Amino acid sequence: MASADSAVGCSANEVRTTTGCAGVDVFVIMSYPVREMKQTIPTILIVDDEEDFRHPMATLLEASGYAVQTAGDGIEAINHLQKMRFDAMVLDLHMPRVNGMEVLAYVRERAIGTPVIILTAVHDLHVAVETIKSGAFDFVTKPVQTPELLNILERAIERTRLTKENAALRRSLELLGPGEEIVGRSPAFLECLDLASRVAASDGAVLIQGPSGSGKELIANYIHRKSARASKPFLALNCSAIPENLLESELFGHEKGAFTDAASARQGIVEVSDGGTLFLDEIGEMALMLQPKVLRFLQTGEYRRVGANVARMTDVRIVSATNRTLSNDVAEGRFREDLFYRLNVVTITLPSLRERREDIIPLAEHFLRATRGIHAGTRTLHTSAVDTMLSYSWPGNVRELQNAIERAAIIGKNAEIRPDDLALGSSTPVHRSVTGEHIGTPLTLKQAEGAHIKAVLESVGGNKKLAAKILGISLKTLYTKLHQHQVSGS
Repeated sequence: MASADSAVGCSANEVRTTTGCAGVDVFVIMSYPVREMKQTIPTILIVDDEEDFRHPMATLLEASGYAVQTAGDGIEAINHLQKMRFDAMVLDLHMPRVNGMEVLAYVRERAIGTPVIILTAVHDLHVAVETIKSGAFDFVTKPVQTPELLNILERAIERTRLTKENAALRRSLELLGPGEEIVGRSPAFLECLDLASRVAASDGAVLIQGPSGSGKELIANYIHRKSARASKPFLALNCSAIPENLLESELFGHEKGAFTDAASARQGIVEVSDGGTLFLDEIGEMALMLQPKVLRFLQTGEYRRVGANVARMTDVRIVSATNRTLSNDVAEGRFREDLFYRLNVVTITLPSLRERREDIIPLAEHFLRATRGIHAGTRTLHTSAVDTMLSYSWPGNVRELQNAIERAAIIGKNAEIRPDDLALGSSTPVHRSVTGEHIGTPLTLKQAEGAHIKAVLESVGGNKKLAAKILGISLKTLYTKLHQHQVSGS
């Protein structure tokens, strides 16, 4: 077997070899960032109807290292805000047509998140204080003192950065992103890691294929952490877990009043993950009506919030995953061919756990060490439990193994985990139903599929979520098939 270093193409300090409690060497690949994200230039919007002020101020800020755009009135400012995001805005209060207070109200109402620095005359200080109460970041008086303005801008841009990071963190916690460690030593798995390591350096779209529970999100996270985007957000979205009518809003955001429950404007996940990586899981479950909009976003980086007329831009790398054969879905008209080719610039196919048996015990010991609870992390595997795990087919793959180990570590009565603690017997009827009574009998394929789905549901006590994982389909697809075959969901 090739060394772990050569297999995954990473530096020596990224691979640690430890010995598990069953005496097995375990390769733990740590997903440390290897490149720094390029420093982005902060963008400033100057809004003032006096040209003699706008242009010198723009020149000054550009010389100070900012990218600057200008607007001569409130309408022009709003047009700019609709097209792109700014890290800060310097806004005059007194302008024709649409004044500064109206622009400030627009920024607040549309949840744009740009800090606004108000320009005001000395005699209007009481008005400036009112703008702070209305959501402005700070104010400066004319004539503007350069050091004062630069100091305020620096603080405003820092707040923008922290706001973006906090938003990304909240979404990451909501979507339960994976941990950073990847455990494995089988040749099939190390080959996938090698490919993931090599594609990480590019910005090309990656399609990860593999059965449910095989670790597709973990590989997507690994690609992100080895990329130049490692310091930016990694967010995940399961396309099968969100109703079709809400998925577009979740992706691209919406404006206030775009639909019945849109009480306020909201950023979409593509906006929150700007500069980072967006992982679209179960991409094959995406509705056909939404696919053209995702294709356009992949091609141009442009998107529109639901209810908006103006396109926005964002810079996001897309990594997608599926447990389906998308080429079959394309042939059957359920998935757009052009989107399929755009998504799978590079394809990584993950093996099932039964195809990487060398990893079963290292993974089990890794999950055992990570399990929380009284004495949970100090338990060990009895040799009989090791034999049981190696002989089991793991239809739920790594996810099923993790759940079994965590349950055994928590409820087991002995210091050593034994086969009864793992409770794997409940899944074995599934395999008997596949190779048993229905094979060779005069049933149509549709009847056989219905009988198999019913057998799987019975074997897991009617747990639809677990049944969907075992069958390798999404929960949404399972409900569809239950209705097609008139199978009771109980």
